[in-house]
Amino acid sequence: MTTRKNHILGGFALVILLLTAVFGAGCISTEDTETISIAGSTTVLPVAQAAAEEYMNQHSNADIQVSGGGSGVGATSVIGGTADIGMLSRDLKASEKDGNNLKEFIVGKDGIALVGHPSNTVSDLSLEQVKAIYQGEITNWKEVGGADLKIVLIGRDSSSGTREFFTEFVLDKEDAAKEMQELNSNGAVAQAVSLTPGAIGYVSLEYVDDSLKAFSIGGVAPIVENVISGVYEINRPLLMVTNGEPEGLAADYLAFILSEEGQQILKDSGFIPAVE
Repeated sequence: MTTRKNHILGGFALVILLLTAVFGAGCISTEDTETISIAGSTTVLPVAQAAAEEYMNQHSNADIQVSGGGSGVGATSVIGGTADIGMLSRDLKASEKDGNNLKEFIVGKDGIALVGHPSNTVSDLSLEQVKAIYQGEITNWKEVGGADLKIVLIGRDSSSGTREFFTEFVLDKEDAAKEMQELNSNGAVAQAVSLTPGAIGYVSLEYVDDSLKAFSIGGVAPIVENVISGVYEINRPLLMVTNGEPEGLAADYLAFILSEEGQQILKDSGFIPAVE
């Protein structure tokens, strides 16, 4: 009798467990996680990361992976299907557009500052002087009114959108001197210049701080207000690109970064919003 009773109780308990598993599971929200990857410009990277973190805070089922590599990587990754969104700190090249269905989104605007070591006594350079410096025609700071100190050229690597824009706008599409050190990010350039008394480099305005001296160009300071007004000429668009019309999480993320909240994140990061 006891054995039979135990079997009945055991069976009843099993039924309860099964019912709990079936109906209890229906009370727990288990949304599927959607993942996208964003790659490219190290200029756009901090903004894209900050926007991604805020978006994920508001949407627990979103997983947004952001990495750098340069604007060239941003374009090729989207074209090759290894990234959902590419980041560029320059316009798309004709070779990137041809035969591809890339969709561009201008998310902001940025200026490029010429920077030196804080101890540098030079405060202003002309575009012509900057070009001559980077092409090796001016090699000592005393030639532009500074100390008798050799100029150390620091720039970006070949995949950098910042370098491509600088080469096109400042160097008139001509090559920089072979002595130029090629570094792979704005942060690396900023750090190298801050540690080298004779150095000159170019970085996004976002990376200018007290560890660097930003040179005025033709008497115009590289500050956000001057980029907005147009008097500071060394500026470029910040792009995000997709392969065709974005869908799902990619579309939602782009809508977020172009929203008032997303544009405030961009502004707080030292960039100029695309949407006022």
